[in-house]
Amino acid sequence: MSIIAMNADISPGTVVVVIDVIRAFTTAAIAFERGAADIACTRSADAGRNLRRRHPDRLLAGEVGGLKPADFDLGNSPVEMSRARLAGRRLIQATSNGTRGLLRHPQPAALLAASALNVGATARWIARHHAQTPYTLLCTGRTAEDLACARYLDDLLRGLAPSRDDLVAGIRRGAAEHARAYAERPGADQVDLSGDLPLCCDVDRSAFAMVGELRPDHVALAPVPC
Repeated sequence: MSIIAMNADISPGTVVVVIDVIRAFTTAAIAFERGAADIACTRSADAGRNLRRRHPDRLLAGEVGGLKPADFDLGNSPVEMSRARLAGRRLIQATSNGTRGLLRHPQPAALLAASALNVGATARWIARHHAQTPYTLLCTGRTAEDLACARYLDDLLRGLAPSRDDLVAGIRRGAAEHARAYAERPGADQVDLSGDLPLCCDVDRSAFAMVGELRPDHVALAPVPC
């Protein structure tokens, strides 16, 4: 087992779980709850735009600097996603950290995306399919929430009973760190996370793992009930 930061090296053949609690993979989990069929995760906004040019039926969601680009259909907000009509729709998601993190690993034994919403289901999927395979938990952000989620998931995988309260406290600490950083920006560039935070803290709301399949220019993410 290892818990690593975004740019650390990863050995081939490990189960890689890419964690982004605020907000990419919370948003993705909500999209699947709303009936999205799959999500094509890209490494940048421009890569997302290029993919949509080839697949104009897909909705384009994500952020640049935390904010929804004007030409995107949806932002990187779980609250916004919870109000969208997504049944049967296919999405493209492009974010600064989470989706980019998924594309860093050319030879994983398995590739998953996780947030607090599906952390328990992620642990169950790994235990069922790769119980004897080494795993790496990648924290895509530098704030407290992803590390708290990684530690919680690691405890689950080791058969322990971690505290949900500790996980939620870590997410709230991370949100406060984000808020302090956003407060230093000009008003138009600030991001308000207050509406999204309750969803980011909703531990084990989603009863599915988000399993990725590497493609040439994106990772195809799909929900697998667990």
